[in-house]
Formats: sequence, C-alpha cells, structure tokens
Amino acid sequence: MTKQIEPTSYVLESVKTGKQFSDKGWTLDPAREMVPTLIRAIYEKKQIDVKDASYGVFRFADWLPVYRMMEGSSAPVTFKSEGLAKYLGLNNLYITFSGYWPEKGANFRTCSFKETEAYAVGGRLSSKNRDVLVVASAGNTARAFARVCSDNDIPLLLCVPEDNINALWFDEPIKSHVKLVVTRSGSDYFDAIHLSNLACELDGYIAEGGAKNVARRDGMGTTTLSAVTTIGRIPDYYFQAVGSGTGAIAAWEANLRLIEDGRFGSNLMKLMVSQNTPFVPIYDAWKADSRDMLPLNDDVARKQVEEIDAKVLSNRKPPYPICGGLYDAMKEAGGDVLCATNQEALEAARIFLETEGNDIHPAASVATATLINAVKEGIVKKDDCVMLNITGGGEERIKREKDILYLEPDYVFDINPSINEVEEVLATIFESEYYAMYI
Repeated sequence: MTKQIEPTSYVLESVKTGKQFSDKGWTLDPAREMVPTLIRAIYEKKQIDVKDASYGVFRFADWLPVYRMMEGSSAPVTFKSEGLAKYLGLNNLYITFSGYWPEKGANFRTCSFKETEAYAVGGRLSSKNRDVLVVASAGNTARAFARVCSDNDIPLLLCVPEDNINALWFDEPIKSHVKLVVTRSGSDYFDAIHLSNLACELDGYIAEGGAKNVARRDGMGTTTLSAVTTIGRIPDYYFQAVGSGTGAIAAWEANLRLIEDGRFGSNLMKLMVSQNTPFVPIYDAWKADSRDMLPLNDDVARKQVEEIDAKVLSNRKPPYPICGGLYDAMKEAGGDVLCATNQEALEAARIFLETEGNDIHPAASVATATLINAVKEGIVKKDDCVMLNITGGGEERIKREKDILYLEPDYVFDINPSINEVEEVLATIFESEYYAMYI
C-alpha cells in the first residue's frame, strides 16, 4: 500500500525583512523587495514528529514544504562512529551518511544526498504541474533529479557540463520524459547554469530554483534532522564540503528550528565547510572577510575546476553574499572555511574505507580530510560532539553489485548559445506526443 502524507502547513518569510506570505505554488523570491534575499519556510508545527523509516526522507515531512509524497526515497542515516572515531581519538563523532549502505539502512540509489533535495522539490510541485522542470548541475544533482523525476513521471530538462556526464549513471533506465543537454567540453557548472537560465526564459519551462527553492534547502536539512534526532542533541561541529554552500545554509536553518523545538539544546553548530584546492572561491571570500565573492577570471576558474577531483564543488557563483546565504550562516553560527588537496582527500577516502567499511565520494572525502586536519591541529577536541556529513558514498559498491547504464546527451551546446538556438533545440527534443501534454 502506498503511504500518504498530509500537505505540510507553513508560510514563507523573507530573511531580509521578516515579511511573511503564503506560497503561491512555486515562490522563489519575496515580492517587491529590492535587496536580494532568500526566503525561508516557517512551519506551523514547532516540534517535529519523526515518522518511521518506511517513509524515507518524508519521515521528516513536518519540516518539508511538500504537498505529496514521492515514491522511492531513503532518509539520511546517522550512526556513532567507532572506526574513524578511534583513528582520530574522538569520543563523540557521528557520521550522517547519504548513499548506498544497505546494512546501515541507507538506500540512496544515486549514492548522493542530492536525492533529499530532489524528493522534496518533487513533493513541492503540484500534481497539476505541466511545465518542464529545469535543473542545472555539475553531476550529482542531475543524477538525483533524473532518477526521482523518471520514477515519478515529472518532465525534466537537465543542463550539465559535457565533461561531467560520466556522473550520469543509473541502475535502471531513465524514462524518455527526462532530457539531457550539455555545454561542450571545457565548460563548467557556471556555463550549465547559463544554459538553464536561457531555457527558463521560454514558455513551458520552470526553474527548479537552486538555493532559492525552500524545498531544496529543507530537503538537504534532513541530514541535520537525522543527526540531531539520533544523537539527542545539537552537535558542536558540523563538517561538510561545499560547492554552493546550500547544504550548510540548510544545516543552519534546521539548527534554528531545532533550537525552537526546545528538546535538543540551544547551541548553534559551528559550520566547518570545505573546498577542494585549487578551486576555493568561498574560502577566498571568507578569509578576506568579504560578503561579496572576489573577482575570478572565467578561464582561470575553468582551469582550476579541471584540476580538482571533487567536480561537484565547482560553483563559481554560490549563494554566499545573498541575505540568508552562506556568509550570514557562517557569521551567525561560527566556524570556518577549510581546504583539502586532491591527495589529502584521496588519503581520507582510504582511511574512511578502512575504518568504517564503505567508499565515499570525492566531496565527502574533502570534508573527511578537513576533519582529520582539524583534529591534528587541535581545533576539534576529543570530547566535542561532531557531525560529519558524508554527502555521498557506496558508489563503487553499487557499481560492482548492479548493471550500470549511462544517460546520453540529447544535444551538445557551445558555451554561449543564443536563445534562438536553445528554443529550436528544445522544441525538437521535446516534440513527442508525450510532451504535447506539457508544453
């Protein structure tokens, strides 16, 4: 029997002004406000009731802005570390794992915490929606949205850099209402975002919204909800690698709700976010104490992105300066921006596999490497309560255990296509009778 949830009761609030308003169905910005700001979901239910694990990520539906439940989700799993904790000499290290690790109860088929966003965004969409959802991604987000939208009959357009399409692997075929277009080899995530913006100028296409979408952020915030409701208290430190920083913003917002809940403590977790050297724009801005991102030449940025192993951390224009963004989260919660080299991340992945027993993604390896360094440097003490957000893992294992398919692009665009070219191409690839229903 298919499980159901009641639509969540909430209003939206401008972080900048505090003005509250109702969700018109796909509100991404506050009306008539001049200063760029995120909006936030304010839930009627102040103390969360966590459902049983069979609900997947929707076990946290009290604090998800959703109208319906998508099929096939898995919730992040938190457990007290033994192996890695012993290696580091930590007494209270908790690992929150989003990936493939059936023995732990984690069954993310795409092996990434981006599934939490995709299911929440899908749950926010009205069942009467007929627009094509448009998602730009450096890889993991595209894989998650493709899986969720394929399984739940949501028409989707993915925009991804061609050099990242090896991330679009699947354990079962993706249905034809999911389409993939790419920006040619040598481009990066920012170029894919530009392509997605052009698509969203056309009738019949709707922007997923990225960090501006409260469903995306609150979906990612389920990692923190998993940790805190498992541990029984708010941790002292939160470690995660970031490209956009949206996951850290989500953790901060979930932290604020948990303080208001009243059962888990009143502290803010120190946000220990990390980037992969040499592509470290958030690190550079933070160390300069600048709300604005520092200038970065496009060609230099693309070259740096080519050098990093954690390609998903390659956002050149993250939601860092915007009101309610990463800069504000870091300033209020405290913490620091850290860095790890490819070699440090590879070594951290090896240590995690040996001490905990599962493979982890390059981004999660970056986070683990910075935790290792923070312990060595005496920043994190042995009795501190630490949450390590492993944002992806089990990919090597699932590829050994299952037959893997790859999604092929429907079209390859140049780095700067014209709006006319985009319109013509999309009209061609979405010309089937199926899409006559939607566009």
